[in-house]
Amino acid sequence: MYYVNREQIDLRLSALSDVADALESLAADWQGTLLQGLAQERALHLAGEIVTDVGSYLIDGFLMRDASSYEDIVEIIGEEGVFPAERKAPLAELVRLRKPLVQDYWRWDRAALHPLTPRLPDVLRAFRRDVESYLERELG
Repeated sequence: MYYVNREQIDLRLSALSDVADALESLAADWQGTLLQGLAQERALHLAGEIVTDVGSYLIDGFLMRDASSYEDIVEIIGEEGVFPAERKAPLAELVRLRKPLVQDYWRWDRAALHPLTPRLPDVLRAFRRDVESYLERELG
């Protein structure tokens, strides 16, 4: 029997609603202020962390192949049918933002609305539903 830490997965998935709402709000009223730029930066960072954390729990719990990178986490859970193929590209784009957000933050253009920001809220909400459906299918 697999041990899937549903509690930790659920905790992380529950945070997606706030992140998606924040990104949606930022995209709808973008003026490029410093505060908006910092909020966007943090929301994108959290979104990526949630996706990779959830992916790591799924990989560990279902004994999927080991991931070699953050992008590989998205690749693996996509291959395993956690989400449909059309979600792979935006999720991969999101996790590729980790390095610029965490290590090269001093280069980040805080005045610009990132192109992923308006697209991501729907993707995150769908990712949550996808993971919940996958867990229900696999574990009941």
